Amino acid sequence: MLKGLGGMADMAKMMKAAQDMQTKMAQLQEDLKAIKVVGESGAGLVKATATAKGELTALDIDPSIFNSDDKEVVEDLILAAIKDAQAKAEERSREEMGKMTESMGLPRDMNLPF
Repeated sequence: MLKGLGGMADMAKMMKAAQDMQTKMAQLQEDLKAIKVVGESGAGLVKATATAKGELTALDIDPSIFNSDDKEVVEDLILAAIKDAQAKAEERSREEMGKMTESMGLPRDMNLPF
C-alpha cells in the first residue's frame, strides 16, 4: 500500500516538473521576442534587425547604394542582410534554449519542440 503512495508522489513530482518546464518555455518564448539580432551585408551598407524569434523589425540601408543602375545589387544586399539576421536569430534562439534546458538539468543540446 505504501508503494502505491510512493508512486503517486513520484507522479506528482513529474507533474510539477512538467508544469515548471511549461512555464519556463512560455517565458523563453516571450524573452526571444525581446532579444534583437542584426544581420549585415555589403560591409554594413545594409542592416536587418530581427527578434530572436526571426521576426524582421527594422531595415537600415545606407543611401550611398541607391543607384538605379544597381537595382539588382541593392535587392541582393537587402536579401542577404535579412537572411543573415534570420540565421543569427535562429542561432540565438538555440543558445537561449540550450541555457534553459541546461538549467533544468537536461542536456544542453536537447531539442524541445518550438
